[in-house]
Amino acid sequence: MSEGKCPECGSKKIKKDNERGELVCESCGLIIDADDIDLGKEWRSFDSDQFEKRARTGSPMKYVKLNKGLVTMIDRRGTDMRGNKLSSKSRAQMYRLIKWHKRASISSSMQRNLSIALTELRRVASYLNIPESLVEAAALLYRKTVKKGLIRGRLIEAVVAAVLYTVCRTYHVPRTLNEMAEASGLTKKEIGRTYRFLVRELNIEVPLTNPIHYIPRFASELNLSGEVQEKGREIVEEAIEEGLISGRGPTGVAAAAVYIAGLLKGERRTQKEVANVAGVTEVTIRNRYRELKKELGIDVAA
Repeated sequence: MSEGKCPECGSKKIKKDNERGELVCESCGLIIDADDIDLGKEWRSFDSDQFEKRARTGSPMKYVKLNKGLVTMIDRRGTDMRGNKLSSKSRAQMYRLIKWHKRASISSSMQRNLSIALTELRRVASYLNIPESLVEAAALLYRKTVKKGLIRGRLIEAVVAAVLYTVCRTYHVPRTLNEMAEASGLTKKEIGRTYRFLVRELNIEVPLTNPIHYIPRFASELNLSGEVQEKGREIVEEAIEEGLISGRGPTGVAAAAVYIAGLLKGERRTQKEVANVAGVTEVTIRNRYRELKKELGIDVAA
């Protein structure tokens, strides 16, 4: 259905007839538009082999690839277009061409930087199991950082970790600074400093981290049921309404909520187990636990 109006009767009940290429009003039958062009492919495929044979375009452009995927690759099989083997002289010539082609593709300092950074980006994202769509967004943000000259004097690894952390926070995918530090081999202080610098210089509006986003992940890693997850979510929502999370780390609040929910639902986990999963100390969980228990009036025995 279209959101437009019929010029004849004013009805919004517009139907698109794909067979005739027409827009028709269902109320009065007026043909509003004709000869509509179908921009889809004119062929069908029933398996991957047919798709590859009939498709006339290449793979989509990807920012996580050095040349965005728009690059010519020289085959290393050592055969010509008919499948015949090349002579040893021709093969040696082709290998030299491949070598110089690779060197030419990363000739500038920016290309060399991107080559190292995008490899590191894929490695850290794979380690932290970050979705592909977010990796693409992080690669685009890193390219903007390079273009503005913000990486000068900073470790590539720190900028990569900071970019990934920024994207994860923007799209509400919970990854902590501790996890970024573990994956990149840097300190939280270094990544945090670089993150704040990029956010300030690129004028990025990063939303505040909501502890609720950590609940499903912590509960899943602790093998807790869906009931515990839901109870933990309710505790955090109530804490937010009461203004109890202001100035508190979101991971600590989420961990304490999961700990309390486990006690209430009879699926007890120790503070040490919860702390290891959340990446916080047992002292933090005890403090948040006492605050939530007291302020929300939760009747539970530790």
